[in-house]
Amino acid sequence: MTIPRAGVPAPKYQRLAADLRRRIESGEWQGGAQLPVETELEHHYGVARNTVRLAVDVLVNEGRLVRLQGKGTYLKQQPMLDHRAFGPPRQTAGPQDCLSAPSEVYAEEARAAGRRLTCDFEMLVVRARADIAELLGMLPGEAVVVRRQLRLTDREPYSIEESHYRAGLAAGTPLMEPEPVPGGDETVLAAIGRCECAAADRLVARMPGPEEAAWFEVGPGVPLLVQTRVTSDARGPVRVVETRYAADRCRLLYGLGTAQAGTDAPARAAAGVP
Repeated sequence: MTIPRAGVPAPKYQRLAADLRRRIESGEWQGGAQLPVETELEHHYGVARNTVRLAVDVLVNEGRLVRLQGKGTYLKQQPMLDHRAFGPPRQTAGPQDCLSAPSEVYAEEARAAGRRLTCDFEMLVVRARADIAELLGMLPGEAVVVRRQLRLTDREPYSIEESHYRAGLAAGTPLMEPEPVPGGDETVLAAIGRCECAAADRLVARMPGPEEAAWFEVGPGVPLLVQTRVTSDARGPVRVVETRYAADRCRLLYGLGTAQAGTDAPARAAAGVP
């Protein structure tokens, strides 16, 4: 679908890219299939070879196609993985249930999709960005503990998750250890009486920086989905979790309402979880 602007037709290569995109989305070519060679597209559309190459460049940049040297151009085999942004609550021994442990949700979804989830872990102590400091009720530049998880599915970069904690909250706890905590950070928080029982999300899309594009291995036209979650308990904010996903391989699922059939069930079905 193309959107005309003030009666001025789009360049020919953009119109060709739009039609190729339409054919891909309609399922005419399945994932992993080879795109017709340039001469075929030239004759089919009645355009010059340079027009074909420019149109294909657009779809390569969008992450829809990949060029293999000496072999041709193929549809990129990149299955979309659904992530339930809000999973069912965890039962605790305390007076109220806590939010689902994200690591458990990711692992369950990967298993349901028949994929292997792995994670590289880092712990850093840095000065808080202005936006993170505001969400945690701190001053910009104050120290925060950042626990970073680099998740991969079948060795393909999937997400970068960074949990930001006030240094005073993390001090003296396993959150200061440079390794994952058995059972997740949630177990540490519960042990110190900071059970996360509520959260608010902010979702934005933006283009990746050079380092992000290199890690995610995305084309220059593929944006990131950035989910910023502020968790809290009765005493206020507990942590800020910023998670970045490549938009061409992840879909975030949310549910509304309180009935089990109206919230978690569709998300579980979409993720292939019984």
